[in-house]
Amino acid sequence: MQRKESQPRLIRAMIDVFKLPDLRRRILFTLGILVVFRFIAHVPLPGVDIDALQQLFEQNQILGMLDLFSGGAMRRFSVAALGVYPYITASIIMQLLVPVIPRFQSIAQEGEAGQRKINRITHLLTVPLAAVSGYGQIALLQNQMAIGRIEPLVVVVIVTSLTAGTVFLVWLGELITERGIGNGISMIIFAGIVASAPEMIGRAFLAKQDPLGLTTFVILSLVTLVFIVVFIEAHRRIPVQYARGTIRGGRMYRQSGSTYIPLRVNTAGMIPLIFAIALMTFPGTIASYFASPVGQDPNLATKIMQIFDPQAALPSGLAYRGLYFALVVGFAFFYTMVIFEQMKLPQTLQQQGGFIPGVRPGKATADYLNRTIKHLTFGGALFLAVVALMPFIARDITGITVLTIQSTALLIAVGVALDTMKQLESQLTMRRYEGFLK
Repeated sequence: MQRKESQPRLIRAMIDVFKLPDLRRRILFTLGILVVFRFIAHVPLPGVDIDALQQLFEQNQILGMLDLFSGGAMRRFSVAALGVYPYITASIIMQLLVPVIPRFQSIAQEGEAGQRKINRITHLLTVPLAAVSGYGQIALLQNQMAIGRIEPLVVVVIVTSLTAGTVFLVWLGELITERGIGNGISMIIFAGIVASAPEMIGRAFLAKQDPLGLTTFVILSLVTLVFIVVFIEAHRRIPVQYARGTIRGGRMYRQSGSTYIPLRVNTAGMIPLIFAIALMTFPGTIASYFASPVGQDPNLATKIMQIFDPQAALPSGLAYRGLYFALVVGFAFFYTMVIFEQMKLPQTLQQQGGFIPGVRPGKATADYLNRTIKHLTFGGALFLAVVALMPFIARDITGITVLTIQSTALLIAVGVALDTMKQLESQLTMRRYEGFLK
């Protein structure tokens, strides 16, 4: 026992994870699915000039952002070139429609069955969005001379393949959610970012950046990561007391003493950042389909691309950064409120005989918790928005442009990694409590 306690906590946790057959199976299943994803990302589609395609991605930073989330699949024009981006867009649309359409509101109030219906509608909406995105990608490549004239039947085959690739990736993500570890869609995005990171870092060093500026950029990025980890883990403890016992399953459970409800400062995690990036890339991506080719006079679509270019320096990049900041704050509030409503904490406390000292049960408790979560979310949303802008601030200070988008993606990757580790830790805690681990 003494030897085991002397081991570092992380190493001991990993050893404990692989001691449990079900957790070990879940981890290996997740890794296997991610390997399948990386294999699909290397299955190419025909008719593309690879050299012209590489040059296009070097010039178009918006496409570079989308390529990052697809794990380099767009740069190779593979079957998985669209990634899970159409599904994220469909999820955003449904998140916005549910509160404003009465029919969707009634479906959402049906509990688990209603959530399955909402998910089914989201999946159905993903298919046309993926088809439109696939056709738009072909039009963009043709407009930028990266792809030649294609027969209509071949276009149908390519669009169908791209759509099927997106649906397949969404299915893989849901398999991870059901049988693996972590949120499947987030894990797909995480795998794409991690797979692309070594190549991108290598390009940054090959670009022969100023060593002092590169060092400063790395330091600022590490400081940002430390602060975001602190805020992801930060929470406020709401004291709760239990004054009576409850009967569940025919047995009496005595609930006495006190405990607390941990309300997180950043309940939404990295989801607002992912949603905001998806929306910010959408106008520029659509405009890129109609933009003037390189060397010609810019048209309206070209100007829209310039407005939504994440690499634009100040003052032209001020509109992009301001809208990005507002979207992160808005999504943080919206997503937190949706999650908090689904938790139904006041009803759960009342059913279990719990109460917050000094607050009456029922509506007063609900108002108190809503007011508290809004105050916490305000601080967490502002911090998350500042963190989202930190790569741009670091670029302005250091002059390093190669790693700006990659730093934002790294924040998403860290958030997903932390959420996954917390799920593993909760699984280990439950099994220690049940006596599986000694």
